[in-house]
Amino acid sequence: MDAVERAAALREYAEETASCTRCALAEGRTQVVFGSGSADADLMFVGEAPGFHEDQQGVPFVGQAGKLLDRLLEGIGLTRGDVFVVNVLKCRPPGNRDPLPEEIAACEPHLFRQIELIDPKLVATLGNFATKLLSGRPQGITRVHGHEQEVTLGSRTVSLYPIYHPAAALYTPSMLKVLEEDFARIPGLLERALVEPAVEEAPLAAEPEPEPEPVQLGLFDA
Repeated sequence: MDAVERAAALREYAEETASCTRCALAEGRTQVVFGSGSADADLMFVGEAPGFHEDQQGVPFVGQAGKLLDRLLEGIGLTRGDVFVVNVLKCRPPGNRDPLPEEIAACEPHLFRQIELIDPKLVATLGNFATKLLSGRPQGITRVHGHEQEVTLGSRTVSLYPIYHPAAALYTPSMLKVLEEDFARIPGLLERALVEPAVEEAPLAAEPEPEPEPVQLGLFDA
């Protein structure tokens, strides 16, 4: 799909998702928090679940953690309009409790469909929950932050880049430096993700060089 078709398909899917009743969270939500940003984004951020403000406004990361996310993006020359921001869950768990397994199972297909439609080159997981879930590995964010890994999400193979949740720096100010360092690697990772497929596909576009005919030597050739 081109950018226009992708945006139209994403809008249509957002409209479908707005009435989702796949799990019990639908009973207590104000609205579905589908996600926001560019449908043509190369970079997607994935958090855990909407909080109070997100549930009220229908947009992910709108509280203090969201403001810090905006600052971190600005530090690498990006804005919310350049990326796409989502949560694993699209509805707020009561009291911001941890998502239940059945809620994750019900909502994962929505996230995988978003990844399929947007086709990002880099998926940055924000925090422990999203990192463990999407990587499929038990290692926590403390061990894996700032180190990309290749994973398959739905029908797409993407580069996964775990980062601390911005809220971590709100509670522990010293974490801000770590976040800034991890964000500083993003432009290089995006550039590599955009260039490497072209390098890999280039030989397929070129015609193979014909091999020279072997020289047949006669019995009396010297």
